[in-house]
Amino acid sequence: MASNFSLMRTLAVLALAFALCLQATIGEITCEHLDQDTCTYAVSSTGKRCVLEKHVRRSGEEEYTCRTSEIEADKIKNWIETDQCVKACGLDRKSFGISSDSLLDSRFTEMLCSPQCYNSCPNVVDLYFNLAAGEGVFLPKLCEAQGANARRGMAEIRSSGMVAPGPASGAKFFGVAPAMAPC
Repeated sequence: MASNFSLMRTLAVLALAFALCLQATIGEITCEHLDQDTCTYAVSSTGKRCVLEKHVRRSGEEEYTCRTSEIEADKIKNWIETDQCVKACGLDRKSFGISSDSLLDSRFTEMLCSPQCYNSCPNVVDLYFNLAAGEGVFLPKLCEAQGANARRGMAEIRSSGMVAPGPASGAKFFGVAPAMAPC
């Protein structure tokens, strides 16, 4: 029993040392230097989020590049999200951009709000916190709504979009066709 504990402690120390060496090796993160397996959910040393882009050449060959976006992370810099967080939060590193639509998916929201994600992956939570806030939804309340009130939480998101007001009583609506772009 003591030898198992000693072995586990040694492995934990080696894992920590490896993680520290990896971070020291990485140094300052520049999105344009990341590959497609580390780009998505990374934050540069300047605090800007990295975004994976796909380009299709005339030959049909797909090429992936990592770029620095204009979106800033809140209090997070020089960060590459771990594979454990990506999996725990139900994310995919090969995704191109994110949308608040994912917050409408109860399976995704369940994973995002799980203790494994919500309590252990501050970069992901910060990203989706800001995305939800942009839709007028407070992510902690949405996570709290998981379970018995999940439908209400989802309805809150669905109803947060821009909706034109209905006509006042007695008012008539005259539709207008969209303007055409000049040729």
